[in-house]
Amino acid sequence: MAPDRNDLGKVIKQQRVMIPMTLGELSAVSGVSQSHLGRIEKGKRFPSASILRKIAKPLSFDEGELLTLAGYLSPHVSTETGIPTTGLDPYVAKLLASEPAEVQRTVIGILSILKSMTKP
Repeated sequence: MAPDRNDLGKVIKQQRVMIPMTLGELSAVSGVSQSHLGRIEKGKRFPSASILRKIAKPLSFDEGELLTLAGYLSPHVSTETGIPTTGLDPYVAKLLASEPAEVQRTVIGILSILKSMTKP
């Protein structure tokens, strides 16, 4: 199932606001127009992989995490357990594996935001 454009936009906006960074500042450092970023955050546009690559670092996301959250990349699957791995604790990864894809993406997005808040 394709990721919900509103959910991805909300995650991107939450991260930007928590940094804190304005749309103008994100536009300046990423090279993506402020109006395009605004439409992404509102769920009116779904970002291409190229756009996600441009905004990942300024928003303190790992590029792979953001692309996976958007549905452009599949989570890596452990050859031992068959469970998607995202750098998560194995217990958490096992629990997430039983959830629908949209729940997995949302949880990974939230965890990414929390992870970025703990970086020095």
